[in-house]
Amino acid sequence: MTIDPQKLIDLSLKSGAATAEVYQSNSRSNPVFFEANRLKQLESEESQGTALRLWKEGCPGLAVAYGSIDPQELVNKAIALSQLNNPERIELSNPRTAIYPNVGQSIAVETLIETGKNAISQLRDAYPDAICSGEFACEEDNTLLINSQGLHCQYQETSINYYLGLELVRGEDFLGIYDGEHSQNTINTDTVIQQILQRLQWARTNVNPPVGKISVIFTPQAASMLWGTVADAINGKRVLEKSSPWSDKLGQIIISNLLTLSQDPNRDPYTCPFDDEGTPTQTLSLITQGQLTQFYSDRTIGRELGNQSTGNGFRLSLGRYPSPSLVNLIIESGTSSLETLISQLDNALMVDQILGGGADISGEFSINVDLGYRIENGQITGRVKDTMVAGNVYTALKQVVELGNDSRWNGSCYTPSLIVEGLSVVG
Repeated sequence: MTIDPQKLIDLSLKSGAATAEVYQSNSRSNPVFFEANRLKQLESEESQGTALRLWKEGCPGLAVAYGSIDPQELVNKAIALSQLNNPERIELSNPRTAIYPNVGQSIAVETLIETGKNAISQLRDAYPDAICSGEFACEEDNTLLINSQGLHCQYQETSINYYLGLELVRGEDFLGIYDGEHSQNTINTDTVIQQILQRLQWARTNVNPPVGKISVIFTPQAASMLWGTVADAINGKRVLEKSSPWSDKLGQIIISNLLTLSQDPNRDPYTCPFDDEGTPTQTLSLITQGQLTQFYSDRTIGRELGNQSTGNGFRLSLGRYPSPSLVNLIIESGTSSLETLISQLDNALMVDQILGGGADISGEFSINVDLGYRIENGQITGRVKDTMVAGNVYTALKQVVELGNDSRWNGSCYTPSLIVEGLSVVG
């Protein structure tokens, strides 16, 4: 039985709560898995989560349920939890109704299976010894947010996600290349297949890595390691805590003037019309030609900073309060192709896949290169192994000397390749 969100609001008020909010997330997916070149399994996944947040005598109570539960039981849990908490300011969005039509189109499971088989066949035609894997899924997500003040926001999205993996074992040498895509309306594996085949060609020979302070190209897949730290540093919560090195740098040049970063919640395929507090999302100019122009925040952080919410309050999980998070970080691309970037370098490294996470708020990183290539005299000469790149994100972004025109989505970050000078590479 689906939990009626309005009933939860009504029961909360009858039980003594002054205000209440219900956040509901439903998802349905039919993933198709391939392993060792063959279809492995089909699944049907469906989940429903409901979070009830209420305030009784100013004290908050947050209770979560997955699937079906008696509405009164969930209300009683939230009331009981409120008695354990101290009073806090109530953060609820003003009354409005915003119900958005479904975005995206469904794709039949049979189509996903056929697409996966064809993609793996194309890879193995080029490399018969390859072991291929993949996952293809069409997922429908529905988000609903209502509160006792009259807010009703609802958004439904249908998306297609897939990834392909190719592994080659040559003696004691293991090579794994992985790529994928997220879309709303179509599934076209041609670009990803070409990317994988190109990387296989570059990796046909193993060579010694370049070492010392050299130029490094980060492809879109690897560049997101840098942008995660940037997103953290312009988070209003970090600014409030004074833990961001850019807390007092608003209006100043902080990185290379080649770099312009923005948020665009209307950019397909990751459209998002409102945040988890019911505030409309908006386009944000974050860094313009290296100058820090704006921080982002939720309702609470925005108020404490003396501003309004920028529409960036999102829940990390149903059992958590909303906190600042970006939607669609867009890094403005350059004009040069990846091939042109490569041709400009005499002794450099190109990083395409990394092992482990990136840097924390300090910016310091030391990453192992999972897939990388040596560049000599403007050409890729082979794949490097057992190679590490170290540096500091904030320093590295001041040393960006060129951007590519090959922007791609990596998660919800849309980034081109870029050249960073003077990073430490160790073999």
